[in-house]
Amino acid sequence: MNRISEAVTDLHKLDMEAGKRGWLQGIHPLPKLLVTVLFILLTVSLGRYDLPGLLKMGSYLVVVFVLGDISVRLLMKRMKLVLAVVCLMGIANPFFDRQMVFMLGNLEITGGMISAVTLMLKGVFGVSASYLLMVTTRMEDLCYALQKLHVPGTFVTVLMLVYRYVIVLLKEMERMTDAYALRAPGQKGIHYKVWGTFAGQLLLRSMDRAQTVYDSMRLRGYCGEFYLRCKKKAGKEDYLYGIVWSAVLLAVRIL
Repeated sequence: MNRISEAVTDLHKLDMEAGKRGWLQGIHPLPKLLVTVLFILLTVSLGRYDLPGLLKMGSYLVVVFVLGDISVRLLMKRMKLVLAVVCLMGIANPFFDRQMVFMLGNLEITGGMISAVTLMLKGVFGVSASYLLMVTTRMEDLCYALQKLHVPGTFVTVLMLVYRYVIVLLKEMERMTDAYALRAPGQKGIHYKVWGTFAGQLLLRSMDRAQTVYDSMRLRGYCGEFYLRCKKKAGKEDYLYGIVWSAVLLAVRIL
């Protein structure tokens, strides 16, 4: 199985995990979205040297991973590229901030080291919180929550269509790579001289497929906005989830 097929399979598995029955999956999408946004905002607002406060904020992720029975190994596997890029963001801090903060044995711990770790953890926590929301909430429910927050309909429509039809794009790429491999047996990957042609062909094919999808949507009565509904109405348990987590996160951040 090549990388494109693996990506398509992972997207299907992500949909299945978000739609499976579970306590966390059963929570209404609106409080889950609000708690996730609040967590990311509070985490980012911490100071660059506030490593203890950042570790305390990480308790939210630990609890949600346990309650949702979500595999950390799958998170690392699926988001390894994003996590690697996030971790590289703070790698230069130790070279610019060399002021010593304390000694750890014979090792001098500088402000740049602490700020680098803090920046990396902020990125990792943000990516992990977003992944937790995606793996416990179906995209239709997430878009419904965005509509309830009066997010512009164009943004919600684009988000849902991109998520749903990225599989079509990946399968089109798979067909093109298979056709190229049949015409260039024994060659690993696509030669750099044809990258431009390959990208252009993919763009043209994507435009044709997009026009076909739009025409079919118009024939089914699409008039510029999706009217989404959530299968579950918000109850006491959902409100309690949002209120308790918001209070806990605010208390950890302030105190």
